Amino acid sequence: MPHQLVLHQRNLLDLEGVTEVEQFDEMSVIVCTSQGELSICGQSLHVRQLNLECGVLSIEGKIDSLTYRDIHKKGGLFGRLLR
Repeated sequence: MPHQLVLHQRNLLDLEGVTEVEQFDEMSVIVCTSQGELSICGQSLHVRQLNLECGVLSIEGKIDSLTYRDIHKKGGLFGRLLR
């Protein structure tokens, strides 16, 4: 699924390629996308639109940061030792 992110004036975020919403409150939203896990931090965050079937999410509020984390996790130390 293609992933696209558009931030309008730091108060409206439109996302495409969203597969799951893991956590949501007024200070943060954590979603899984086709490009990794995305953490959105801010103030007074509200879901404006959510359609997981189409992979679309729109959030409004003051957006302070966007942070990606890869969804492909390495095996860690224990996993490397067993190779």
